[in-house]
Amino acid sequence: MTRPLLLNAIVSALLVALGITAYDRWVLRPALVVGVVDLPEVYRAKEAEFTRLLTQPGSDADRERALALARNFSQRLPAALDELPRECGCLVVIKSAIAGTPHGLDLTAALRRKVDLP
Repeated sequence: MTRPLLLNAIVSALLVALGITAYDRWVLRPALVVGVVDLPEVYRAKEAEFTRLLTQPGSDADRERALALARNFSQRLPAALDELPRECGCLVVIKSAIAGTPHGLDLTAALRRKVDLP
């Protein structure tokens, strides 16, 4: 009689441990990861590229290309910011919104790639 009771207790303990481990792995830990993006840096880099293209002596086609670049950036940036949390499975915040030293994934390079910045 005690043997089935012991087996039942062991199986129950293993199932509880498995459930706690799964919760920790798939729910708790991803919620603790924070991604940080230096958005002003991305804006400044794209603005410098845009300004460089506009101030170079060139034709109207070059100016249209610069304006198309700005239009493309304004459309791609919100989409890129929406994609980052899905890709890293984390909360993404702007670096300037964090007080103190940010301890998280720096996703600025990923954002730069998404908006075609070197």
